[in-house]
Amino acid sequence: MFLDFATVEPRQAYFWMASTITPRPVAWVSSLSAAGVTNLAPFSFFQMITASPPTLMISPLINSDGSMKDTPHNIRETGEFVVNLVSYPMVDSMNATSFGFDRQLSEFEQCGIEATPSSLVKPPRVAKASVSFECKLAHFMPYPRESPSCYVVFGTVIAAHIDESILGADQKVDPRRLDLVSRMGADWYGRTNAEENFELVRPKGWAR
Repeated sequence: MFLDFATVEPRQAYFWMASTITPRPVAWVSSLSAAGVTNLAPFSFFQMITASPPTLMISPLINSDGSMKDTPHNIRETGEFVVNLVSYPMVDSMNATSFGFDRQLSEFEQCGIEATPSSLVKPPRVAKASVSFECKLAHFMPYPRESPSCYVVFGTVIAAHIDESILGADQKVDPRRLDLVSRMGADWYGRTNAEENFELVRPKGWAR
């Protein structure tokens, strides 16, 4: 099969890319509106960018009617957000927050998810998340600049909360204990706690 993306409709491009560029970790982003309403929403267009300075990226799509989702709206207003990682026991709660609630309603309250104060930013974090990254907005860009389909949001990580129960005896993160949920194509999800996971040591002499 050959796909010429110059002739592929955007929805089909989304299908082929989102179904093959997998697995993608889920950023469960908590934010706060200027009016003080908390918001919690999942995004799988998410990744670490660099550790110097510690930076991550989320890319919320623009709504089909051209409007901005609550998360980027809040981030642009306040300059702060928290990325909570989703472990398998919380997958149903995460999925519930993907519903399009009215902007004046809090997903924390509507979905019965416990919030807890962050340390250095105003938006709360998910109390039971194994890992939460407190972020300050570093870069906010519509993409593409003409007729944008999404917003590219870079956040500088200023603090992290890590549940020590996900650490192994060597004090390193054990992916089986972390048991993260990852997004795949259509309605498929994956887990880091899988028998098929394996370790692979880099070739010796790799100095970078």
